[in-house]
Amino acid sequence: MNEYIVTEQDAEEKARLDAFAAKQFGLSRARVQDLISEGLITVNGKKCEKKLLLSAGDTIGIDLPPERELEAIPQNIPIDIIYEDEHLLVVDKPRGMVVHPAAGNPDKTLVNALLYHCEGRLSSINGVIRPGIVHRIDKDTSGLLIVAKTDDAHKGLAEQIAVHSFVRKYEAIVGGHLREPEGTVCAPIGRHKTDRKKMAVTDHNSKEATTHWRVISESKDYSHLELTLETGRTHQIRVHMAYIGHPVAGDTVYGNVRYRLGMEGQCLFAKYISFVHPITSETLTFEAARPTYFSDALKRAGL
Repeated sequence: MNEYIVTEQDAEEKARLDAFAAKQFGLSRARVQDLISEGLITVNGKKCEKKLLLSAGDTIGIDLPPERELEAIPQNIPIDIIYEDEHLLVVDKPRGMVVHPAAGNPDKTLVNALLYHCEGRLSSINGVIRPGIVHRIDKDTSGLLIVAKTDDAHKGLAEQIAVHSFVRKYEAIVGGHLREPEGTVCAPIGRHKTDRKKMAVTDHNSKEATTHWRVISESKDYSHLELTLETGRTHQIRVHMAYIGHPVAGDTVYGNVRYRLGMEGQCLFAKYISFVHPITSETLTFEAARPTYFSDALKRAGL
């Protein structure tokens, strides 16, 4: 059982049990309400109503039952394939598409589309829910992804990721002006200590993370950047840019309402990838065309 002790600051917000537990444990409100009704979320060891107002010193306990893993099914969804051979393929994922099924997104994902296109012939290393997926990008980040068809290809690609030999470049619009024309953010990233749905720069249970950036152009309020990943942590670019005071425009999680550009979702795309083919040893390099939504955002930002 996981436990959390309500602080004085928490209590001042006069949060209800269901709303507070959803935020603290990274679950949907509906899921939390079900767990409360089943007695799997308790306060001070006792079953409580979802509307209970928490007090400082209360101990919230949660006993999550093991979730049954979903199984992705093939679905005839169009996908933009940049390259394909018998071992792997490179896909240009559109903005708004989730990479693999999960709670809240059980289907219509990239994996569902890949299973249909490849007739189920994808690597099995990441199980039935993430077949073929070697690395990921966020739902609202568009751009290039490599997908493994065979286990041998998957292992070879994973080894390159582990030693940081992949070259991955992104473009982003961020708020404000950076002091230098280029630079590096080297700061460890781990789970946020109070909001389990977010990541943060932290020394607690974190992993090293390095992002290199270069200014392409600037306007009055925004900068257009090229970013190169040395590591590939969850939400890395979004977390690092927010950490140095230049959040990605449109980012509703790590961003600033001042830098929205009329968007709901980060203005970020994976434009370039270069790697060694794990079977043929050939160096492969691909660059995605700048998506329309990004070009339109550049105009709105005056870039």
